Amino acid sequence: MIDLNLLEYLESYLTEHRRQRFAEVLSKRTKHFTVATEDVYQLHNTSAVIRSCDVFGIQEVNIVEEQNSKRIDREIAMGAQKWVDLNRYQTVKDCISDVKQKGYQIVATTPHTNDCELHDFDVTKKSCFFFGRETEGLSKAVLDEADCYLKIPMVGFTESLNISVSAAIILQHVTTKLRYTNLYWQLTDDEMAEKRLDWCKKTIKSYDDIIERYYANN
Repeated sequence: MIDLNLLEYLESYLTEHRRQRFAEVLSKRTKHFTVATEDVYQLHNTSAVIRSCDVFGIQEVNIVEEQNSKRIDREIAMGAQKWVDLNRYQTVKDCISDVKQKGYQIVATTPHTNDCELHDFDVTKKSCFFFGRETEGLSKAVLDEADCYLKIPMVGFTESLNISVSAAIILQHVTTKLRYTNLYWQLTDDEMAEKRLDWCKKTIKSYDDIIERYYANN
């Protein structure tokens, strides 16, 4: 449970503009959708996906590092890693199990099936979009566990898009459609309070000293 008095105290160290910006961004955040990247080799691709998640209001990103384990490219992510929650997994099996326990259907993004084209996708279902390696695509483990196969319609000679481009196109489409539904897709009040506290911690200089003074006076 978040200490709301502490949160109010910390937010007093923020400018009014920053407090309003936090509130504005949080009002459009969602956990109705999430994204998982599976052993993406090129560092800038994972970083760009994280940036797209922040841009389109996706709060959680799941990163599977079964074969490739690298730090996030700060320059390409443009600080987005501060504002989204990164869940890291050593195996795709663990990732699939976790997101399923959270109530997500597994959506395999692949150009090689005709299960569902992007414009027909049912946004009312809580979904985790899996994106695979640059050359091999998604593993058999993901394809076998998938509840849905999703593809972006393409009419050119090229049969696939870069992973970060695919993620941006899909997320822009599904989040736009989601906001026109009657679903409650926003974060809960407790989740918003938790993120406000987290963002204060990542924003305020001398955070530890301020916390120490707060508890010394309370």
